[in-house]
Amino acid sequence: MLSGEVFIPETITVHLGPPDADAANVTIPYIRYVQNTASSEIFPTWPENALRANIYVINSFALNRIYTEWYRSRGYPFDITNSTQYDQAFVYGREIFENISRLTDELIRSYIRRQGSFEPLFAAFCDGSRTRCEGLSQWGTVGLANQGMTPYEILQYYYGEDIDLIRAQEIRAVTPSWPGADQQTGMVGNDVQTIQIQLNRVAQNFPAIPKIADADGIYDENTANAVRVFQSVFELEPTGIVNEATWYRLSYIYVSVKQLAELRSEGLQYDELTRSYPEILRQGDYGNAVRAFQYYLAVVGAYYQSVIPLQITGSYDASTADSVRSFQQTYGLPQTGIADKRTWNELYRAYAGILASEPEAECVRIFPNEVLREGVSSENVRLLQQYLTYIAQFDPNIQPVTDTGYFGPITKAAVQAFQREYGLTPNGQVGAVTWDIITGVYSEMKCGAGKRPYQAPGYTIR
Repeated sequence: MLSGEVFIPETITVHLGPPDADAANVTIPYIRYVQNTASSEIFPTWPENALRANIYVINSFALNRIYTEWYRSRGYPFDITNSTQYDQAFVYGREIFENISRLTDELIRSYIRRQGSFEPLFAAFCDGSRTRCEGLSQWGTVGLANQGMTPYEILQYYYGEDIDLIRAQEIRAVTPSWPGADQQTGMVGNDVQTIQIQLNRVAQNFPAIPKIADADGIYDENTANAVRVFQSVFELEPTGIVNEATWYRLSYIYVSVKQLAELRSEGLQYDELTRSYPEILRQGDYGNAVRAFQYYLAVVGAYYQSVIPLQITGSYDASTADSVRSFQQTYGLPQTGIADKRTWNELYRAYAGILASEPEAECVRIFPNEVLREGVSSENVRLLQQYLTYIAQFDPNIQPVTDTGYFGPITKAAVQAFQREYGLTPNGQVGAVTWDIITGVYSEMKCGAGKRPYQAPGYTIR
């Protein structure tokens, strides 16, 4: 997970032994796991408040393992073990005590969280008789309950005053945090932002990794360079591309340096969890995120006969949903008409394939799949500068720029002037939306037709 949302998983996979033991993995309903573990760890004859406190602890412990992907991020095909050396007791197929089952049904949505943090607390515990530890003493909860303490007071006694009991809003299936596609230069979105935020935190402990000045979700050369250094430090192939192995190694190191799977966790803060982009787009949405998505889809629709063409309006209307469904059908995806992560990944791959094989353009090129902004040097910047300089001949509000191929302050000012002129956010960056408007204006002035590169490109793929 490692997102701001904590939910109760439908199932959990338990390894019946220590992590590296040759033992079976069993996948069971999560609520049955908590009932089984509670029945294995504590006694049904204990005072009810002691039972409640221990069930909160058992639930929080397991949720922390799932939330941090503690085992999954290291390549293990399970969420937790039944070894008390590493995790909690679990006896596959054992009897469940009736009162523990009933209390678990009532409490299953509630977990412990440190105030100011978002992850479920790694609620360490021991029996308090044979072993002692920094966290909760199971037998100690009996004495505290007999003294009249509430479950929350018992938890505060062991974990401190700064904890809350939080109720999860959803019970649903767990999906891997891996986005399903390699993250690389030119990509934009929340997955890129997650990489940047995690790299910056890891860099505090490993200063050889360069800090990314602006974790804005744009995979630029600075991000690629930080990824390459991370890969070198942790003995991965230094490609600058975040594949599945790099994604999970970064996740594991991030969890480790923040001690998220330890009792004295640094905690996940709000600014580490805030993301700049919508997770999905659907009918009724509007804005630049929709417009950028429509641009990619329009380009693909121009080259694939099976994808319904659409207008780029910034409004996710019925025609956009129809076009999305036709794209999803073409690529073997569920035909929902909703732009979810799988749809975005396939759309990006299709677009990248078109970009790689695009013939010489009659007038303008399609978006180069690289956000152009201050500090970037490339042939795409040179092309942008040529477009802007030509437009400036007809628009005195836009300053001409020399086509050096370097995106400096003068180019940024020209981009901002264009964005203000055409009602765009004047951030000085050229993504798909700004590129589309610039090339449209240039095409109309230079070539006469105002033809976008995704309108009748001259050939189709299928």
